[in-house]
Amino acid sequence: MRNEDLDTQRSKPEFAAAMLEDLHWLGIRWQEGPDVGGPYAPYEQSRRRELYLEAWRMLVQGGFVYPCRCSRKDLARSAQAPHDEDDEPVYPGTCRPERRSIQTVAPESPAGLNWRFRVPDEEEIMFEDGHFGPQRFVAGGDFGDFLVWRRDDVPAYQLAVVVDDAAMRITEVVRGADLLRSTARQILVYRALGWEEPSWYHCSLMRDAEGQRLAKRHDALSLRALREQGRTAEEVIAMFSSGPLQRGEHS
Repeated sequence: MRNEDLDTQRSKPEFAAAMLEDLHWLGIRWQEGPDVGGPYAPYEQSRRRELYLEAWRMLVQGGFVYPCRCSRKDLARSAQAPHDEDDEPVYPGTCRPERRSIQTVAPESPAGLNWRFRVPDEEEIMFEDGHFGPQRFVAGGDFGDFLVWRRDDVPAYQLAVVVDDAAMRITEVVRGADLLRSTARQILVYRALGWEEPSWYHCSLMRDAEGQRLAKRHDALSLRALREQGRTAEEVIAMFSSGPLQRGEHS
């Protein structure tokens, strides 16, 4: 169990406590985690900053990343739309330097600038998914230069999960199909850092009767809300194992 709490605006101690409580209520147990410890502690990303900084320095020194001054407003005006509603927009290359001019001396801190991974344009990133089979994405087409560190001095998801999975010796990553493209990005980070990548298994997403995937905005289907309705753990598991949820089924 790893608490990915890097977003300080959304991550509060009470939220983490509620997460652990709800998962225990559902019957999920783990051998390592923030509440039980383990050999790869700490299990909160907010306490693993030095690991992320070291990986960022390695990427800078290897010439794989570059600083970017573009704001969210700049990207909204010029970037291509993301392929998925939660995916990162394809970066238009405004701050992208030529390969030969990328700096390889890491500044004292990454703060104040976005740092982007310079993808090898037109390179095919292929991997075997345990569920969907062979996957193929083209760097520079299916996705562009992506964030590894944010200007507010927070490591980005694509870097943090690679660092943690490698440090915690994760051998199989199981997650939703909406992250297939992120896997291609993360494979590039693994290669740049010289680390062995895990195997991958992407699950189909849970959807409602209209085909819309369930997400955090469906608060009425959160574990906490279902508990407060008086549902048992067994009922909740059966509900989410029976296929697409019909509108109003959770009421």
